[in-house]
Amino acid sequence: MDNNELRKHAANVRQKIVTMVYDAQSGHPGGSLGAADILTTLYFEEMDINEANLKTTKRDRFVLSKGHTSPALYAVLDEKGLLKEDLKSFRQLDSNLQGHPNMNEVPGVDMSTGSLGQGVSTAVGMAIANKLDKVPYRVYALVGDGESEEGIVWEAMMAAAHYQLDNFCVIFDQNGLQIDGNVQDVIGPLPLKEKAEAFGLHAVECDGHDYDAIKAALKEARETKGQPTAIIAHTVKGKGVSFMENNYAWHGSAPNTEQYEQAMKELKGED
Repeated sequence: MDNNELRKHAANVRQKIVTMVYDAQSGHPGGSLGAADILTTLYFEEMDINEANLKTTKRDRFVLSKGHTSPALYAVLDEKGLLKEDLKSFRQLDSNLQGHPNMNEVPGVDMSTGSLGQGVSTAVGMAIANKLDKVPYRVYALVGDGESEEGIVWEAMMAAAHYQLDNFCVIFDQNGLQIDGNVQDVIGPLPLKEKAEAFGLHAVECDGHDYDAIKAALKEARETKGQPTAIIAHTVKGKGVSFMENNYAWHGSAPNTEQYEQAMKELKGED
């Protein structure tokens, strides 16, 4: 898929993210918007996943370890035609599309996540299972840079390196912000690339909004043998909506009507 097609899909994904959070008046738009280009590239370019193999084990798997950015996952599943739920039900009572994804209720969600750090640990377990079963499918996990302050993330990295999981790729979404502000002011997990290398992973950095760069990093991960790969993707929290960009206040806030209309104009290229 060429970059223009990916860009169109990502634009649709971002509009769906903002609309879901606005309709629910609840959710996490900032990190979801920032991760949209990564998820779009994974689902439309990189991963072997489609309606025919969705409910089987014979496909690639993705774990959204930063589960609070579920709007991004729901939006990309919907954009790809894999989601059978109405996005308008996001965070509503009795809906399957809750604030954190549920693997028992939503086909295409490979792990119920929300407790930060546990998703990437489960993804490592999936990659080990694929090695034991001698199946060729790959496992991807998206981890927030704020989430990387959790010790369990690095235990997972050690395990992935120890078992030489070259079928596993962890993507660090490094936007520099978390719910309380700048990540360096909260705990200071940087530099992620050097830390990943110290834990035994092959590490590569890329611009998380540049499709060629994302593709190149994923290709390098595929071609790396004998060790897992960590991609440190530099992103902008709230990407695509001017007043949300690089503003940690939009980590978990919903726009009002005026803000929603402005955001949609920008995402549709009308402003």
